[in-house]
Amino acid sequence: MTAITATTSMNNFRQDFLRFALECDVLRFGEFTTKSGRLSPYFFNSGLFNTGDTLARLGRYYADAALASGVPFDMIYGPAYKGIPLVSALAIGLAEKGHNLPYSFNRKEAKDHGEGGLIVGAPLAGRVLVVDDVITAGTSVRESVQLIREHGAEPAGVLIMLDRMERGTGTLSAVQEVTAQFGIPVIAIASLPDVLALVSANNALTEFRGKIEVYRGKYGVV
Repeated sequence: MTAITATTSMNNFRQDFLRFALECDVLRFGEFTTKSGRLSPYFFNSGLFNTGDTLARLGRYYADAALASGVPFDMIYGPAYKGIPLVSALAIGLAEKGHNLPYSFNRKEAKDHGEGGLIVGAPLAGRVLVVDDVITAGTSVRESVQLIREHGAEPAGVLIMLDRMERGTGTLSAVQEVTAQFGIPVIAIASLPDVLALVSANNALTEFRGKIEVYRGKYGVV
């Protein structure tokens, strides 16, 4: 297996991705109550990437972010259930860019017939990049890291769509908690500064910049 270590200075994909999310109604601006009860000026619903075309495009953006990060990895893994189509899309996106890597995902319950076990696809080996939509409580990441290590492999990092960069129950964000707990990087296709850049450049959205800044002041992390 050949590990990916490529880097790139081209970060245009971040704004392209957010415009794509806006086009798909995945990214919305207005007034939304989050799961934690906070009143947020923007909302991100990744479940609306729900067609073949949008999933293909998403896979390319994931691949762009993975390659731009410089994080070395040998294969990719998606936790059930959301991670299954995401890791498939990422594998295709990477292959289109010349990086044909193995991928796998897990079952929620072990299969006791046929090929058996929890893992579907390539065996977990080497440095494994986990792909998910977002990190909230970090439960999926903890389970993934444990499973990867139980199979004798090492987690290389976690790849997500958007880092909201806001505190959880403590002083750290969910992303920072993952890095602190497991010592692995979290790569996001886009993060809060990218959202701010998007609204600043769009006359129809500039009214939300101040609201996002206020929200960031209340709940954001550095």
